[in-house]
Amino acid sequence: MTASSTASTTIAAGRRAFLNQSGLSLGTTALASLLHSELTAADRALAPRAAQFPAKAKNVIYMFMAGGPSQLELFSPKPVLRQYHGQTPPAHMMQGRRFAFLPADAKLLGSNRRFERWGNCGMDLSSALPFHRGIVDDVCWLRSVTTDVFNHGPAKLFMNCGFQAPGRPSLGAWVAYGLGSESSSLPGFVVLQSGPRGPRAGNTLWSSGFLPTTYQGVPFRSRGNPILNLSNPPGISRNAQSDFTDTVGKLNALRLSEIRDPEIQTRIEAYETAFAMQMSAPELTQLEQEPSKTLDMYGAKPGQASFANNCLLARRMIERGVRFVQLYHNDWDHPGGKGADLDAALDQVCREVDQPAAALVHDLKERGLLEDTLVIWGGEFGRTPMGEPRESTGRDHHIDAFTMWAAGGGLKAGHLHGTTDELGFGPVEGRLHVHDLHATILHLLGLDHLQL
Repeated sequence: MTASSTASTTIAAGRRAFLNQSGLSLGTTALASLLHSELTAADRALAPRAAQFPAKAKNVIYMFMAGGPSQLELFSPKPVLRQYHGQTPPAHMMQGRRFAFLPADAKLLGSNRRFERWGNCGMDLSSALPFHRGIVDDVCWLRSVTTDVFNHGPAKLFMNCGFQAPGRPSLGAWVAYGLGSESSSLPGFVVLQSGPRGPRAGNTLWSSGFLPTTYQGVPFRSRGNPILNLSNPPGISRNAQSDFTDTVGKLNALRLSEIRDPEIQTRIEAYETAFAMQMSAPELTQLEQEPSKTLDMYGAKPGQASFANNCLLARRMIERGVRFVQLYHNDWDHPGGKGADLDAALDQVCREVDQPAAALVHDLKERGLLEDTLVIWGGEFGRTPMGEPRESTGRDHHIDAFTMWAAGGGLKAGHLHGTTDELGFGPVEGRLHVHDLHATILHLLGLDHLQL
């Protein structure tokens, strides 16, 4: 055999191997097309699935107040704490408790906030949350929540994933995994952020952990294109983009049939969802479509990045079939010091959140959406009954007793769950651990946390 004929044979064999392995022969291309069409229907990872048992809620909007809101300035007046302001806490109340930064001689700190009872339920609210007065009887107040972790990043992970280190699926990922999504043109789990910075622990908070990444949260921006590089570059038409997406989908489907790697399924759906989002996402964020009455109710201003805009976007997402929407608003860390005190700094973040959070509950209720949408509000922990000694008033992180609230989704409206001792150290009734909270949320959605 001559050198030229050997080279020719080698090239031909290499070409046949390439075509066979890449799925570009006529037969394999046809097979890939069939597989692709099947995968985009019943086998879509985020296709809606029936709950394990009858559910009371279908969707979740979780407003995460990153930093740890002070329950003692917002929801728990504690007159006895005021009475003993400046004194050393009783020794028996300090036994076994852990704090992040407090010295051994930390003194009790009574709140200077004015409280009143509101609604038929008689919930205590401070003057810092005037709009919350209008939803007290629509909300289930969780006044004895406890957690295990007192540093911000790990505590946020614990509140979201049930564990303080990265690697576990977040609550939103579990819900997307268990129920899929009603939307084929938007992700099943969306994350919206506001405030001066992102939350500590970053994208591990909405991670899918050991689940396929198709179930992880997808961060959206609240103005402009919700996802960077979503639009086609100049010179690429929608038809050309469609041809590309279909071809890549067929190739990925063929590869999936060979090795059954779930991450290939994720890649297929990511291309398809991104293509669909080129049409659906820009329309979603056009808040100017909303009546001025609705914009005013939320305090939303189209084109701006704000918690108010994100609350309105969350409602619009739920209407379009998104299963789980999580809103992070930062700057709730008030240990004292410049820009982190319990006076002006707390007032500022309350103004940013109070009106839109209450408006979301009102809006969902008026539209008949609150019945099957579970709305949650809270942070990663609360604040200590003692003051943190800094140049201005603040409190340390407190894991043993803090307040959250939830509404809709089958919860009892206007219910006060749990009480804490007269100084606010810990629950005396209705202790609600983070793990129990997660199990309850999943149960309302028709999911057994032990059987997912």
